[in-house]
Amino acid sequence: MFDIGFTELSLVALVALVVIGPERLPGVARTLGHLFGRLQRYVSDVKSDISREIELDELRKFKNQFEEAAESVQQSVRGEMADAEAAISELAAEMESADPASELASATESFSDESGTKTGDGDHAAMLTSEPTAPVQEGESAVRAEAVSDGASRAGLGHNSTP
Repeated sequence: MFDIGFTELSLVALVALVVIGPERLPGVARTLGHLFGRLQRYVSDVKSDISREIELDELRKFKNQFEEAAESVQQSVRGEMADAEAAISELAAEMESADPASELASATESFSDESGTKTGDGDHAAMLTSEPTAPVQEGESAVRAEAVSDGASRAGLGHNSTP
């Protein structure tokens, strides 16, 4: 630290022996040793504090870089989620606006064209999408069936045309 060699140290000891005297020299040497030890501990504490601050500064920089990277990833995920939600809502709007009867009719026509057989009069799509009807009954049983269906519809048990 101070770059004191053996010759300089022996010269300082000789001057201290002459100035202080042989009786008080051991006590003064002990006191100087304690002070020198305290100085060394103080210097090592300062060095460790400085190194800790440097490490903390590096950790802060690393933390900031990590937070920036996490924020950019989060923003990209949000952007992709917004794009996906827009695509899903667009598909949902297309599905709501689509006419299932016309699509079914075109599908059955294309099926009959591909198979080479005629499917009939072309009302299959209308028949598949229409509401089911109860069989026609004669006499009292027809009246009873009508009363049962009226009672069921009043109770909310009838067939609901909307899903």
